[in-house]
Amino acid sequence: MTVRKGKRLGITIQEHMAIDVCPGPIRPIRQISAYFPRLSPTSSFSEPLSSAGQGGGAVGGEGGGGSSGLLSPLLPGAAGGGGSLSAMSSMDTSIEIDSCDSDDNTSLGTLEFDLLYERATSSLHCTVLRAKGLKPMDFNGLADPYVKLHLLPGACKANKLKTKTVRNTLNPVWNETLTYCGITEEDMYRKTLRVSVCDEDKLTHNEFIGESRVALRRVKPDQTKHFNICLEHPPPLPSPTAMSTALRGISCYLREWETEQQRSLEERGRLLLCLQYLPPVGDGDVKGETKDRARGGLCVGVKRCAHLAAMDVNGFSDPYVKTYLKPDVQKKSKHKTAVIKKTLNPEFNEEFFYEISFSELATKTLEVTVWDYDLGKSNDFIGGVSLGCHSQGETLQHWIDCLKNKGKKVERWHTLTNELPGSTLQE
Repeated sequence: MTVRKGKRLGITIQEHMAIDVCPGPIRPIRQISAYFPRLSPTSSFSEPLSSAGQGGGAVGGEGGGGSSGLLSPLLPGAAGGGGSLSAMSSMDTSIEIDSCDSDDNTSLGTLEFDLLYERATSSLHCTVLRAKGLKPMDFNGLADPYVKLHLLPGACKANKLKTKTVRNTLNPVWNETLTYCGITEEDMYRKTLRVSVCDEDKLTHNEFIGESRVALRRVKPDQTKHFNICLEHPPPLPSPTAMSTALRGISCYLREWETEQQRSLEERGRLLLCLQYLPPVGDGDVKGETKDRARGGLCVGVKRCAHLAAMDVNGFSDPYVKTYLKPDVQKKSKHKTAVIKKTLNPEFNEEFFYEISFSELATKTLEVTVWDYDLGKSNDFIGGVSLGCHSQGETLQHWIDCLKNKGKKVERWHTLTNELPGSTLQE
């Protein structure tokens, strides 16, 4: 007697033993009967076999037919089962198994956080509250989770923020606020916040748990928005399989490259400046001011920088700031801040004073440049900004506001450019 072998279905021995080996939240073990298709209630013992079993012999196998059916219940044409197997029922069973036991669909957990954009200070606050039901990453069935923030597009280290690590838990609570400085309304329109949860390992590299991406345009200025989202796997990288797909990808890449080239000036970083013109005062009115400032002049406050370009091989920079008031015939207007080591978001809080009359100030240009300090070789230029009557956009508006509001401090964020018009950069 010849027996035709049926199609072999992809059911592993773990599924036959009803063992759920997927990592993640504990689920009730399924019954062994759930892995076998049930007979249709309308089927009878005398129905012919399905198309998969046609021509493979009669149904009435003698002797060991019954035991064969028990050992391989999904085998078409096996005797002792009492009827035919429906193709639709076997298909439904396989889909159900794949959807329940696949690692790709395993729950990674949920994350809860708040976002607040303050327009007055150009700052974005992200308050990371808690996570629930995270995927176990350690041998003890727990994890040591922490949260990382990135602003996309942009340099990773320049805008990376990180919370503290909570040990041995799948339901961590942080209640920690991370702040981005120098975020403009244009950034809120076109940038995306990537929130990722990782597991910290002291002996090996840290492991990725899940992430979520939020378009900042969803956040309204000066209004707190609450998020409670499910973590997801990172989006897969595109892999073109045909020439037409590759050509479309190249054209898309060229368009994105042109767009990024237009915005490359912004990626040099941001600078927070405070300008204040102090009018001259009489000798009898001098109280807290020093004698040189009593004559009147321009006070330049270098507050901080944000999202600077990385100039060193370690992915950071050693930035400092220089200021000039040009034209500088006598070359005495140079001021320089201290060097802040290994950072892309330095905080200086230094002030410089230029003794100059109000009428002369209208013909001057304030040049502020940011440099990366290198020991033993020439320093690297990161970016700069020029403020004066001949500047444009936000820099011109900042200069005009300073001249109009005498005696008042006017703070403004400025985008660093890699070229200054009419300037010869010298270290």
